[in-house]
Amino acid sequence: MSVVRMIEPVPASADTPAERMRRVAKIAAQQVDAVDREGRFPADTIEVLKRERLLGVAIPVEHGGEGLGTMEIADLIVQLAQACGSSAMIYAMHQIKTSSFVSHGGASDWHLAYMRRIAAEQLLMASATTEAGIGGNLRNSICAVEVADGRFSLTKEATVISYGRHADAILATARRAPDAASSDQVMVVIPADLNRTLERTSVWDTLGMRGTCSDGFHLVAHGDAAQIFPKPFSEIAAQSMLASSHIFWGATWFGIATDAFNRAQAFVKAAARKQADGSLPPGALRLAEAAALLQEMKGHLAAAIHRFDAAKGNDDALSSIGFTAEINALKVAASEKAGAIVRLAMQINGIVGYKNGTPFSVGRHLRDVSSAPVMISNDRILSNTATLLLMSRFDTSLRG
Repeated sequence: MSVVRMIEPVPASADTPAERMRRVAKIAAQQVDAVDREGRFPADTIEVLKRERLLGVAIPVEHGGEGLGTMEIADLIVQLAQACGSSAMIYAMHQIKTSSFVSHGGASDWHLAYMRRIAAEQLLMASATTEAGIGGNLRNSICAVEVADGRFSLTKEATVISYGRHADAILATARRAPDAASSDQVMVVIPADLNRTLERTSVWDTLGMRGTCSDGFHLVAHGDAAQIFPKPFSEIAAQSMLASSHIFWGATWFGIATDAFNRAQAFVKAAARKQADGSLPPGALRLAEAAALLQEMKGHLAAAIHRFDAAKGNDDALSSIGFTAEINALKVAASEKAGAIVRLAMQINGIVGYKNGTPFSVGRHLRDVSSAPVMISNDRILSNTATLLLMSRFDTSLRG
C-alpha cells in the first residue's frame, strides 16, 4: 500500500508543466540532503508531484492527461534532477512505466481504464523486471504467470523494486506460462489496492541514489487476467520501454551533472573575482573541459529523442538493429560522461567540493551518478550491441 497520503489536487491553472516542476524542485532541494543521508523515500516531493498533477502529463489529453512528448518529459526530469537525483530517478522510472500504457494501453479496456486512473488519481507506477537468478537481464524471467478461469497468479523473487513499498502499482514481468521459454514474457499490472503482498528480502543501503528505496521483495499477486498486457513484453520493450528507459535515465544523469557543473562554474567565477591581474583562476580550463562534455551529453540526448519521436508508430523502425544500437549507445555514453563531469567538478572545487554542506559540495552528485554504469551493466549493454553490429553496418549518414 502506498505511504504517500492522499491529497487534494490543486485547481487547474494556466501554469506550464515547467512552472509546476519548479515548485516541486524547490521542495526537493530543501530535503535532498536528508533524503540522501537517511536513505528515505522523498515522500514530500512525491506528494507535491501529485498535487501539481505531474504524474499523468504523458497520458493523452483525451484520457485525462496533458499529452506531453518525450522531449518535454525529459526536460521536466532534468529540472528535478538538478534538485534531487533520487526524486528525479523515481519520476523517470514512473514515466518509463507510464509510456507502456501510452503506447500499448489502448489495446485493452482494462489498461485503458487504468491509464485514465493514473491521470485522474495521480498514481505512482513502479517496475519489477529484475529477478533472483537473472540479474539485470530484463529480457528473461524465471517466474511465470499462471492463468486459469480468467484469473492469474504470480510469485516473483524481485531483487530490486525501486520505491516498491510506496508505489500505487507495480508492473512486473514474467514468463507467459509455466512451460514458456525464459524470453517469452508478459507484463502484468499489479495495483497496491488489489490482491498483492510484498515481503522485503533485502534493504537498499547503497553508495548513492539512496532515496529510491530499491529494496528486494518476495512478490505474490493474484488478479484478473485482463491485468496482463495483451502484447508480448518483447514488443513492449522494443517499441517503448527500451528507448524511454535510456532517454529518461540519461535525462536524470544529465540533470545531476548539470547541477555539479553549475556549482563548479560558481566556484571558478568566485575565484576569478579575486584575481587582481585578471588571469584565469585554477580550475578554469577544467571547467571548459566539463562544459564540452556537458554539451556532448546534451547533444546526444537530444538526437536520441528526435530519433525516437521520428520512429514512433513504426514498429519496424523501433525494432531495427540501428535504432537499438543507437539507444544502447546513449545509455553507455550518458552514464560515463555524467561521471566524468562530476569528477571534474570535484577537481575544480577541491576541498569545498569534497566536503558536505558547502555551496560547492558535489559528493552526493558523485555517489548518485556512480550508479549509472551499473544500472543495467554497461558491459551487458555493450555485449548486446556488439552482437547487433555483427549483423549490420554502421550508418554514417548525418541525417540519421
